[in-house]
Amino acid sequence: MEYVTLNNGVKMPLEGFGVFQVPDPAQCEQAVLDAIESGYRLIDTAAAYMNEKAVGEAIKKCGVPREELFITTKLWVQDATYEGAKKAIQTSLDNLGLDYLDLYLIHQPLKDYVGAYRAMEEAYKEGKLKAIGVCNFYPARLADLCETVEVMPLLIR
Repeated sequence: MEYVTLNNGVKMPLEGFGVFQVPDPAQCEQAVLDAIESGYRLIDTAAAYMNEKAVGEAIKKCGVPREELFITTKLWVQDATYEGAKKAIQTSLDNLGLDYLDLYLIHQPLKDYVGAYRAMEEAYKEGKLKAIGVCNFYPARLADLCETVEVMPLLIR
């Protein structure tokens, strides 16, 4: 597996397995188990996919040490506030059965994504999130966010 190094030094696999549109828990769990057995180490899910628990079950059963896996999930729009993000981060950790996430992203730049990002920065500083960032942001929204944050969204170097 090839890796890239994020701007905070975290190494991320270049290839990953995503579970978008795999809502059936048994099918999702088996797909993730098969992906890990095939050599994938980056697993990508999101709160909005409604399958974090199934991904967590696969992680628990796969036999690969946690530190060898790179788990990504995303904050959905309804939780994009400071308090909402704090709760959503913990819910994702609980659903996945993990103590930390390798990457946590704001899924879309809607609602109070600046407040949500502040909650993510706090969780990052607490060690619950190893890297934080955004997806589906237009450049102007990303530039605006970057002017207000302490921890820059992840960048690949």
